[in-house]
Amino acid sequence: MQMKYKGLPPASRLSRWAAFCVCVYLAGITWVVFGQTLRDQFVNFDDNSYVYENWQVARGLSLQGIRWAFTHPVLYLWTPLVTISHMLDCQLYGLTPAGHHLTNVLLHIATAILLFLVLRQMTGALWRGAFVAAVFAIHPLRVESVAWVAERKDVLSGVFFMLTLGAYVRYARHPPSPGRYLAVMFLFVLGLLVKPMLVTLPCVLLLLDYWPLGRWTTAQGWGNLGRLLREKIPLFVISAVWCVVTLRVGRVPDPAPALFPLPLRIGNAAVSSITYLEQMFYPAGLAVLYPFPPDGQPLWKAALAVFLLIAITAAFFLRRAKQPFLLAGWLWYLGMLAPVLGILQMGRESHADRYTYLPQIGIYVLITWGVAELSASWRYRRQILGGLAAGVIVALTLCARAQASYWRDSESLWRRMLACTPGDPLVMPHLSLGLALLDKGMVDDAIAQFHKALAIETDAYPDPNSEADTHIDLGCALLDKGGTDAAIAEYNKAVAVDPGYAPGHFNLGYALLQKGKVDAAIAEFQRAIQITPDYPNALMDLGGALRAKGELDEAILEYRKALEMRPDYPEGNYDLANALLQKGEVKDAIFHFEKTLKADPLFVPALNNLAWVLASCSDRSLRDGPRAVELAGRANQITGGQHPDILRTLAAAYAEAGQTQSAAEAAREALRLAAVQGNTTLEDVLRKEIERYEAASTARVIAPPR
Repeated sequence: MQMKYKGLPPASRLSRWAAFCVCVYLAGITWVVFGQTLRDQFVNFDDNSYVYENWQVARGLSLQGIRWAFTHPVLYLWTPLVTISHMLDCQLYGLTPAGHHLTNVLLHIATAILLFLVLRQMTGALWRGAFVAAVFAIHPLRVESVAWVAERKDVLSGVFFMLTLGAYVRYARHPPSPGRYLAVMFLFVLGLLVKPMLVTLPCVLLLLDYWPLGRWTTAQGWGNLGRLLREKIPLFVISAVWCVVTLRVGRVPDPAPALFPLPLRIGNAAVSSITYLEQMFYPAGLAVLYPFPPDGQPLWKAALAVFLLIAITAAFFLRRAKQPFLLAGWLWYLGMLAPVLGILQMGRESHADRYTYLPQIGIYVLITWGVAELSASWRYRRQILGGLAAGVIVALTLCARAQASYWRDSESLWRRMLACTPGDPLVMPHLSLGLALLDKGMVDDAIAQFHKALAIETDAYPDPNSEADTHIDLGCALLDKGGTDAAIAEYNKAVAVDPGYAPGHFNLGYALLQKGKVDAAIAEFQRAIQITPDYPNALMDLGGALRAKGELDEAILEYRKALEMRPDYPEGNYDLANALLQKGEVKDAIFHFEKTLKADPLFVPALNNLAWVLASCSDRSLRDGPRAVELAGRANQITGGQHPDILRTLAAAYAEAGQTQSAAEAAREALRLAAVQGNTTLEDVLRKEIERYEAASTARVIAPPR
């Protein structure tokens, strides 16, 4: 007979200081493992879609952004609170990766501490709860959830999950209260707004009713089960609604079910359940993606996994009367894992480390309580268990620190995956590694990776756009090497593979523009915009092409359309400012130069052009010599004083500010650099301006925007 839950025993009430020390300890060991991530960069795997290339997010927190978060899924997932959390990070830290990583680490620390407090609240077992929370905090399988900025879903949902458990325990310990029940529902909904995987939480609450809360009354579990089920009907309704919302609103049709028939997915689900247990005990060879075997898991392996799952479940069921924590922990694991086992296939991965974030807590609990009970009669029990716990924590800390180091940048991440999954027919690691190398200027190495990606059979591509993406990225690498014709050939291949893929037309238009084929480029930009109207980059480049044709009004119109979608886009404001300056609308041009610098204070061309306008504008009311000196001086400092055009601007700014001697010195240095560079046209202009400065005259000629 299980006793009804009565709250913490008196001894636990006397251990508040110990509980505080445990919380500090959990924060410390978590920081030891994950503090290094503050030096990491964003990675080119979903971080771009969630943060640094998502202009709605990158602009920071706003009412418009919050509305957008609730009405637009990101990567086919509707997780508005995750999007809003990224917006808040951008508001606080901009696009500096350290701040975003810090938020993930702090949320994970909070989840670990809350887990400890909830376990202590439910069971009164301080040290067992501390050990479970410590293993949860530093296990290498947690690295993907914490070190990956885009996986904010895990650490944020973990906080709401633990808060929901805490609110439920408070509800269960007191007489029925609508207010306490509404608190549980509210926190549950917040958790679902972070990650739909929490739909099985009502089942977890039923398990907690069984153990450790003891609300089922009898060991057989039938006494109060009907009442407890009725009590959770509102929560099950919320879960059901969320399943429909997730499937109908969040996700687009996925080709994976056609690639992997249901029997293969069921077999893989069984094998994955056992694989996660293997990785829990031996966390070696962890990678960001584990490809789904093209022919599914071997039949013997799937059959063995099914047998083990049934055998373990049966064994724990038979032990339910004497050791209820075994069955409760095991069903916690299986129940929370169910939504992400791949029965409804979400991609080409067979399993993923991040899916274990909350499910494996059940395994930690059953092992910890099981070992504690098994060792009850041991001599020197505390010393032995303390030594074992310390050894486990040290080993996990070392392994997790090593695993976290692979997330320092995109190159390291994808090289690690290729090392862990050799021979798997996936394009993504080669494609993503190529992009990482291209960003580092390692163009030839990037091209080699793109060719490896293209050599993989097309039916192994994880999505229909991957082959087109690979041709596009190869074209970009070739363009970096000056091979415009070769790049155009790759872009044409991308368009041939998928004529309805807007980036293919956009990149083709950009390359054609480099070749001077303006009309052809305009046609490609217009095609890209027709396919994807919300495409600010295509609108900006269309504006540039129209400006090259001399169609200034039309160009300005396209620039303004792009900025309606992305008001803080620095390149967009800069190009619009130059077009307005070319048209003679100087005041409006100054406004957009200032907006450029607000979004990117280190934008050198904007610093230089705005300084020139403020120093030499024909409208005296718009001149501002001191401000021009400040801007041109900053541009000169950023470029190391090696650009004669910027030094010329600085000279004009000094002259407008009345510092003619400094103006002459800056102009003479510009003349020297122009001579070194063989820029005879600029030399002639500078000689005339130096004469004016030396004669204490101020140049008042507006130069064309640079």
